[in-house]
Amino acid sequence: MTKYSVKQLSSLAGVSVRTLHHYDHIGLLKPSFRSKKGYRFYERKELLLLQQILIYRQLEFPLSDIHAIIYNPSFDLTVTLETHKKKLEEKLGNLKLLIATVDKTIHDLKLKESTMTDEDIYKGLNVQEVRSQRKEVIEKWGRNELIKAEDRIKKIGKGGWKDLQKKGEEINQLLADLSYLPPAHTDVQQTIELHFRHLNFFYEVSKERYLGLGKMYTEDERFKSYYEKYAPGLAHFIMEAIQVFCDNDLH
Repeated sequence: MTKYSVKQLSSLAGVSVRTLHHYDHIGLLKPSFRSKKGYRFYERKELLLLQQILIYRQLEFPLSDIHAIIYNPSFDLTVTLETHKKKLEEKLGNLKLLIATVDKTIHDLKLKESTMTDEDIYKGLNVQEVRSQRKEVIEKWGRNELIKAEDRIKKIGKGGWKDLQKKGEEINQLLADLSYLPPAHTDVQQTIELHFRHLNFFYEVSKERYLGLGKMYTEDERFKSYYEKYAPGLAHFIMEAIQVFCDNDLH
């Protein structure tokens, strides 16, 4: 029969030598025998008892109660193990539920950190200008379109919104750099397609709506001045490029 020294059992069971000495001292786990030099040795029976002790410790039983249980004359190892199994399964179920709760909390916290408020969407803009723009969107395309656009922006979070704004600025600058070319030029049309796809993130842009936006860029002083800051005459250039793009069925 295999026998284990204190050090060997300590390594096998993952408990300290000091703990095994303590268990021996209080009579909780006596060695199977001692050598002539007084060294402790443990056999299979002690290994099984130590397993029970460690399980009860996991279940937070005090050592005195564990002693009373495992040295009770009616103690049945098989029945005890089955009982342990049920309790461990219950504990496992509770732990899984706890983990799921923690995961949900982490998810909600991350979502809260990344989700934008209505104020975040319009941060940096004049309050009156914001109200005017929202009112104009509602009048032209309806409240549902405004809600959809704002919801999409909120979902991508502050970081995503900044990236989207940066992308829009890059497209505008690229159009400005190409404004010396005819609106029908391939490079211009490829860039106006980027402009079209960029707008489609916020709401569905049909051919008619895109043509309307192009016209608005030249007629509405707010939009005109916005594009003019990139290059003189850019608003009119974009309008013409949009017309060519739409004439080609938005391809």
